[in-house]
Amino acid sequence: MRCPFCGKFDDKVVDSRAADDGAAIRRRRECLACGRRFTTYEVVELLPLMVIKKDGRREIFDRAKILNGLLKACEKRPVPLETLDALVDRVEKEVSGTAAREVDSRVIGEAVMRQLRDIDQVAYVRFASVYRQFADLMSFADELKSLMNQEEK
Repeated sequence: MRCPFCGKFDDKVVDSRAADDGAAIRRRRECLACGRRFTTYEVVELLPLMVIKKDGRREIFDRAKILNGLLKACEKRPVPLETLDALVDRVEKEVSGTAAREVDSRVIGEAVMRQLRDIDQVAYVRFASVYRQFADLMSFADELKSLMNQEEK
């Protein structure tokens, strides 16, 4: 394993344990060259989950894309990275838990928004404004009204 800090290949495993309900192994490693520690995960390689984009293109599911979108939506908001990472884990588990090997990007986006709404409403509105591509101020206002109505219930 290449050290992410110095680039050397010489390391030792300091600790190993099950992660993600036994679906992965978390390994804590120490670089023998620079002495810094880093974490790696070992998971079973399954058939890739394909995402069908709005324009019909297909691409491999990439959890980093979801996390990056969430980080932008939560910029300057009091939402810990661990919370966002857990949200992405839940969405990934939800969409990969189906028998289908292809999932519509709309399904992923709606799952993210459903969970983000309960975490931070400002981040939810930011994410929704990009995801839903509001055409005008009225469609944006409609989304806000919907959010406020759900809050009242």
